[in-house]
Amino acid sequence: MPRSPRPEDIWPAERRPWGAWLREHRRVARDSFGFVSGRLGYTLLVWLLIGIALALPAALYLLEINLARAAGDWRGAAGLSVYFRVDGDDDAAPALAERLAKNRDVDGVRLTTPEQALDEFSRQAGASEALALLGSNPLPATLRVVLADDVPTARVQRLAKHIRDDEAVEDVVVEKTWLERLAAIRAVVERLSWIVAVLLGLGATLVVSASIRLAVEARLAELQVLTLVGANRRAMRRPFLYLGAIYGVGGAVAAAMLVSLMLIWLENPLQRLFASYGGDLKLAGFDPTFIAAMLTTGAVLGVLGAVFASNQRLKQLTFV
Repeated sequence: MPRSPRPEDIWPAERRPWGAWLREHRRVARDSFGFVSGRLGYTLLVWLLIGIALALPAALYLLEINLARAAGDWRGAAGLSVYFRVDGDDDAAPALAERLAKNRDVDGVRLTTPEQALDEFSRQAGASEALALLGSNPLPATLRVVLADDVPTARVQRLAKHIRDDEAVEDVVVEKTWLERLAAIRAVVERLSWIVAVLLGLGATLVVSASIRLAVEARLAELQVLTLVGANRRAMRRPFLYLGAIYGVGGAVAAAMLVSLMLIWLENPLQRLFASYGGDLKLAGFDPTFIAAMLTTGAVLGVLGAVFASNQRLKQLTFV
């Protein structure tokens, strides 16, 4: 059975000048902004839904790069803390410090005598009078052993075991262990961010798709008339692509605002956490490049949702 002729077969499209093409896009963009502003309450809801979907993976991304930065900043300070017995030999700590300084895996050794530890504690805690009542110094001598860069974990553990075997040593804390745990946490957060980004990105696309489907239904009569007069599917789909981009970019702006509020809310707890490890809080990643990437991602997801919804509905229109 022969196919019925389409309007574009009867009235073939003519090549249009660039000026007309730009004017057409400007008109479509203006109409799309008018459609959005005319339904501001619904638009704000769509932006909020998309913003929530984009904010979580963005926050996980910021967490991952700041964990990486923290590990990089503190890797050079990793090492061992050696605590001596309070009633041990006074010469044991200097002798061990001298031996460790000759080890090829050790970058530096700092000895803190019991007197220095007591003086520092009394100055920081303001409890000099209470400590004077004790009659004796309750603080032990300590060694801060700074390891060389890229020392294998096995050698670090052997060195710690060798130090523990010394009779004058009470305890040895391997400070590199928490860095390894931090690296493991970072790997988990990185994979989790990718999983969440894919799932919530799909969710954001579906939100835009549902919104565009409603917009198509609202203009269904107009689309049917355009079909009858020979408009091609690309021209009919163009307003919905602009609408999807507006939804996506607006959702990305909402996501950036949500992430900013989260950072403000978490700033004080994070500052105390970093200070407990001797570091200073300098959050990285929330910069113009990050915001531009969010806006681009929102626009792409919005356009994808618009393409899916508009194509699906336009295919159901009858061409005569």
